Amino acid sequence: MNPLLERISINPNICFGKPCIRGTRIWVSLILDFLAGGMSIQEVLEQYPHLVEEDIRAAIAYGAEMSRERYVDLPVPAAL
Repeated sequence: MNPLLERISINPNICFGKPCIRGTRIWVSLILDFLAGGMSIQEVLEQYPHLVEEDIRAAIAYGAEMSRERYVDLPVPAAL
């Protein structure tokens, strides 16, 4: 297991059981949305100064791990 994943917590009594950065109520999905939207790691850290770079990398590692287990239906482009 990736040691970064130890930075992620899932508690059914916190944030509806959504994966969060350990010790916070910041959803992993929020961090991934920021990164997908074009924010840099540094920009995320400026918005959430109590996080550290390893927390952001943990969110990415969690997303990568989940993508191995869960498939998202994406539209298939029509042939040109």
